[in-house]
Amino acid sequence: MRKLSRHLKRTFFITCLCVFTFSSNGCLFLDAFGTDILFSFTNHFGVLPPVPVSAWQSQKIEDAYWEEERYDKVPILDPVEGENAPLFCIDPPSADEIIRALPDDTAGGFAFLAETSRNNVRMVVNKIVDRIDEPRFFPMVGFARLHHCHYKCTVYYDKTLRSVWPIPFTHTDQTQEVVYIDHDHLVRVGGPSSDAAALGGH
Repeated sequence: MRKLSRHLKRTFFITCLCVFTFSSNGCLFLDAFGTDILFSFTNHFGVLPPVPVSAWQSQKIEDAYWEEERYDKVPILDPVEGENAPLFCIDPPSADEIIRALPDDTAGGFAFLAETSRNNVRMVVNKIVDRIDEPRFFPMVGFARLHHCHYKCTVYYDKTLRSVWPIPFTHTDQTQEVVYIDHDHLVRVGGPSSDAAALGGH
């Protein structure tokens, strides 16, 4: 109880010191002056006030579009010619897709203060499922067969934790992560190819 009271007294003293310091050195005047300039600028040009956006937020938006375009959509392939034509998985996950599927352990740190990095990354990709279903009707696609392609991806890397301040240290741990990635896609049954259909539509 005595430690808690001492902690509260210290926090109250620091808060009062900060309030008195900032109110007596002109910072409040500069803040009001800067706000007045900001609204004058927006009223003159008829635009929204400029809002600072970090590079991290921009990168998150770009990553969301990148993953949606390349990894979040189910491909629809043209019919495979021949009654007994072989159908097998020929599109294993790329290194970029595997890294994006890993838990984001390297996010949330501060540069030069608390950083987490992956070094000496090695990947082993094993196909565990290669199965195709019977033809059935899919809305907006037609009759098609669902081809299941599942991969087990084992990633080996050196996970390095580094801090510079207030206590400098570096710790490296040999880490192994396993992620499962599905490359399921549809294979249309019969009908013209996508190129021929596109030309016919024009």
